[in-house]
Amino acid sequence: MNTIIESITGMKALTDQVVAMDLLISAKSGVRNYAMALTESGTPEIKHTLTRHLEEALDMHERISNYMVEKGWYHAFDTNEQIQLNLKNMETAMKLPTL
Repeated sequence: MNTIIESITGMKALTDQVVAMDLLISAKSGVRNYAMALTESGTPEIKHTLTRHLEEALDMHERISNYMVEKGWYHAFDTNEQIQLNLKNMETAMKLPTL
C-alpha cells in the first residue's frame, strides 16, 4: 500500500494485523495437518520426521500468537475482548472506500 495512503487512513497497523492473522491461521492449519499425518504414518522414520515437523509448527504457532498478543491483535484467553476487536476491525473495513 502507498505510504501516503497508509498514513492518511491509518491502515498500516491494520494491514500488519491482517497479515499476522493470516499467518496464524496458516500455522494452525499446519499443526492440524501434521498431527493428522502423524496418526496415519506407518514407519518409525516417517513418525520421527512428522513429529519433528509438528514440534516446529507448534513453536511457530506460539511465536506468532505471542507476537500478536503483545501487539494487542489477539486475545486468545479473553473471548469478549477478541469479539470487540473483531467488531472494531469489521467497522474499520466497512468504512474503507471501495475501488
